[in-house]
Amino acid sequence: MIILGASYQLLPVIIEGELDSERFAYLSFGFLAIGIPILVYAFYIFHTGWLMQLGAVMINIGILFYVTNVLSSVFKKRKFSIFGLFIALSSLWLFATTIIGLLLVFNFTKFILHSNSLEYLSLHAHVGIIGWFLLLVIGASSRLIPMFMISKYSNTNLLWFILISLHVAIGAFIISDRLSIKWIQGISIFFILICLFLYLFYNYKAYKQRIRKKIDWPVALSLLSNALMILPVVLIFLFHQLNLKILNNEIYILYGFQIFFGWLTAMILGMTFKTLPFIVWNIKYSKIAHKGKVPAPKDLFQNEIMITMTISYILGFVLFIIGYLSNLIFMIKIGVLFLLVTAVLYNWNVFKIILHKKYNNGNKKQ
Repeated sequence: MIILGASYQLLPVIIEGELDSERFAYLSFGFLAIGIPILVYAFYIFHTGWLMQLGAVMINIGILFYVTNVLSSVFKKRKFSIFGLFIALSSLWLFATTIIGLLLVFNFTKFILHSNSLEYLSLHAHVGIIGWFLLLVIGASSRLIPMFMISKYSNTNLLWFILISLHVAIGAFIISDRLSIKWIQGISIFFILICLFLYLFYNYKAYKQRIRKKIDWPVALSLLSNALMILPVVLIFLFHQLNLKILNNEIYILYGFQIFFGWLTAMILGMTFKTLPFIVWNIKYSKIAHKGKVPAPKDLFQNEIMITMTISYILGFVLFIIGYLSNLIFMIKIGVLFLLVTAVLYNWNVFKIILHKKYNNGNKKQ
């Protein structure tokens, strides 16, 4: 939900054009806002019949509206943008992910696939992680992070190489997953590692050539997420090379934790406080900014809460991994507690922004 919402706000900035349809944006929100809770509840009670299928169908309809909106926005723009192509292709991989999920849901009762649904979970997850998440994050952040730092750096050829290599990696993974050919899986991991290191190099060059020397906390968290995206791929690479079958489940749990609570969480925690304040500021102050003193977007949230949230997040992430690797349950619980504190502080600051009362020349009003 938060990624799609941010996409609608940031896509016009990335492609330097307009969002094609606000109506489709509302429709995608409506179907997802209803479909996701239904699907979550159906999994909670494990109702594999009509309830789970209804949630999955509604989610796919919502995603179809999103994909149509993204593609029409990107390709109706006459000026071609490599960043827009990243976003467009990521939306197609998102749709592929949700379609696979839809088939898995129906396969619980209709048996439309050759194997049981659990056999396809790895394919479902990695089409989403590599195809949707990674393409979207690289495409959006390679445009936004240099912009936030006011950096002169740009390298379109490098981004083209990353884009093509990621699709080679996705194709290799799909083949290896369906045919169980280990050396092809190794090719996929190798290309992903190359892409990630080149992407880190891209951000490093942007950082070195920045004009704005002071890096604020939201951008710092986003840069941290770029470093954290390497961890799960290195882990799975070592696991693949050492052929550690005995730790199979434990490795994959740690792998998933590093992706969702490391890379993606850090990115969302950082980018929320770069984009949401601007969205709210634009709604409340853009038409009156010239009339008098108004707050800056960064004044809409509390920086002290942001710093405390960041520290809590890093402690929670590190303590959970240490506790998991050393099998110390109490340390895992402490790590989870810090992550819970992070979530509370995140929501506190988010709602401070959303519920901000407009004021002009020091006089607050609703």
